[in-house]
Amino acid sequence: MVKAEQGRAGKASGFMRLAKIRSAGSKERSKQSDSRRSQKRSANMPYELKKVFASLPQVERGVAKVLGGDPKGNHFLYTNGKCVIIRNIENPAIADIYTEHAHQVSVAKYAPSGFYIASGDVSGKLRIWDTTQKEHLLKYEYQPFAGKIKDISWTEDSKRIAAVGEGREKFGAVFLWDTGSSVGEITGHSKVINSVDVKQTRPYRIVTGSDDNCGAFFEGPPFKFKFTMMDHSRFVNCVRFSPDGNRFASAGADGQIFIYDGKNGEKISALGGEKAHDGGIYAVSWSPDSTRLLSASGDKTAKIWDVANNSVVTTFNMGSDVLDQQLGCLWQKDHLLTVSLSGYINYLDKNNPNRPLRTIKGHSKSIQCLTVHKNDGRSYIYSGSHDGHINYWDAETGENGAFGGKGHSNLVSRMAVDESDQLVSCGMDDTVRFTSVTKKEYSASDLVKMDVQPKCIAVGPGGYAVAVCIGQLVLLKDKKKGFGMDNLGYEPEVAAVHPGGVTVAVGGSDGKVHLYSIQGNTLKDDGKTLEVKGPVTDLAYSHDGAHLAVCDANKAVTVFTVADGYAEKGVFYGHHAKVVCVAWSPDNEHFATGGMDMMVSVWTVSNSDTRIKMPDSHRMHHVSSVAWLDEHTLITTSHDSSVKQWTVTYK
Repeated sequence: MVKAEQGRAGKASGFMRLAKIRSAGSKERSKQSDSRRSQKRSANMPYELKKVFASLPQVERGVAKVLGGDPKGNHFLYTNGKCVIIRNIENPAIADIYTEHAHQVSVAKYAPSGFYIASGDVSGKLRIWDTTQKEHLLKYEYQPFAGKIKDISWTEDSKRIAAVGEGREKFGAVFLWDTGSSVGEITGHSKVINSVDVKQTRPYRIVTGSDDNCGAFFEGPPFKFKFTMMDHSRFVNCVRFSPDGNRFASAGADGQIFIYDGKNGEKISALGGEKAHDGGIYAVSWSPDSTRLLSASGDKTAKIWDVANNSVVTTFNMGSDVLDQQLGCLWQKDHLLTVSLSGYINYLDKNNPNRPLRTIKGHSKSIQCLTVHKNDGRSYIYSGSHDGHINYWDAETGENGAFGGKGHSNLVSRMAVDESDQLVSCGMDDTVRFTSVTKKEYSASDLVKMDVQPKCIAVGPGGYAVAVCIGQLVLLKDKKKGFGMDNLGYEPEVAAVHPGGVTVAVGGSDGKVHLYSIQGNTLKDDGKTLEVKGPVTDLAYSHDGAHLAVCDANKAVTVFTVADGYAEKGVFYGHHAKVVCVAWSPDNEHFATGGMDMMVSVWTVSNSDTRIKMPDSHRMHHVSSVAWLDEHTLITTSHDSSVKQWTVTYK
């Protein structure tokens, strides 16, 4: 009887499991059949994901960013929004994105076996998922506590998980990975726990660091609180055991790093004496041989420490800007990585501490617009994001960077490259900018200040550009503001200039396309409108100027034939929500649309039934922009801050 009661109590103490996927017996068989099905699917698919240019880590000033690494040292991972991003450490252009969390993900860590990843989000959900399959099948899902999960650590046998964060009644939990049953308690803190680590050698130990300025030491399993470490005078941001388990380090907002004995938790030393850094320390990471420690600080430096000798081996000066604060770090094999407040990932060079070996750039905020251009025989992708950042990508290698100088200070709403190789962009900072794609440098003089906020920019031959502003159309010529039209009688949303350079099509929220002609330095209303099915969200002329495709908020795409006086060629239905973007293939036969339904569709002009459906092209986020590199290569961007390259084949 007593035994039965104990058994029931043990089950009850394991907190509620939200999803347990598949029984052990059928697991492998299911996995193999899933794999076969996915291979079959991809073989029949008319499209294939070719490359992913992933987002940067989402960072916040004064908040540590946890980087995870795989046990073999080949990959690293981090989070952005609802995504977990896995990148190849040798070639970061090779990336994979996990998108199954319903809430913003805060941390992800590999199991020591390398076969699974545990990721935690702001709602307190912890998902354990497979790394060996393309589909990243969910293994288990738990809710260890109600609140943001800030850090996760596995035992070396990949059987137990410790998770900590911002719980309401408790700030941490330690449990069996396959049942969710509790294997001890994380107690001893009065505030949010920021960091947790499990000793990777037996006997197991757990250490935690909290906003109550304390660390806590646990023995187990089952894990029990032993004592509190009160050496820090400010928040404890990061605690990490050395790989051999002999020591652990504790780093805090007070700029101090303390080293403790890994087995009994006794304090051994304070690195650097009074202070290890002049600013708060957000992260530490041990070298694989457990002799050195990498630290990242808000004082805009990272340091390598010789722990036994209590001395600094190298100080990396990361810059002087506030965005050069270092919020995270990872030591993987010979690679030393840090994350700046800008979101940039730095590969540190031990031989040249003042200049990283490489810096991975990109977007950490949602991408709003996209354009492509060939330069010196190479294809480049340009993407603009919510924070005003414009990034360029080599379409082949994924190498990328940002323009030098000061650019847009707010959301970039639209851009296009004109015939003189200028990237023409408009933003919510009320400016239109002209930036040379060869010089890759913003110019203070090539900036046009608009009277009201521009929403869209369209370029045409002869140095013309048309800016669609709130309640206004503005014609620009040779980087100068010319003719403006007010009192339009409708709200203009988007514009496209015919390749011939004479006609401008403007889509309005009134569900109509209004046609204008460029006459010298003025725009003339042609008095002709085209009816579509709803408020216009985007429009584009085919490259040969034969057709105009218009997408609208009522899920329809209407194509007009220009030579027939803009007669309606056909209406294309298939999206389940508002269609937001359209782009023509260079073959002028096909065009792509992206919608709020996360779907990309590739249509054939001559046959509205011949459609290639690309559902969930950016899972959990709507498609914000589409563009074609060539007739078989489509680029898509989304609010997940990533750029994807697809190969499309027609039957």
